[in-house]
Amino acid sequence: MTDRTAPRICPSCDGFATAAITTGGRDRHGHLRTITANCQACHGTGITRTRRTREGARA
Repeated sequence: MTDRTAPRICPSCDGFATAAITTGGRDRHGHLRTITANCQACHGTGITRTRRTREGARA
């Protein structure tokens, strides 16, 4: 039987991996200028990789 576990949420960003940040200005059409910032720990995915340990392996 295979072990199907749900992916773990990144503890650094709590799953909110990408944020839109306003730069404070507007373009000539009146839209806010924004930049996107990705979480450094999960690189914008929102989940962390789980490490599989072999049974019987010692730490």
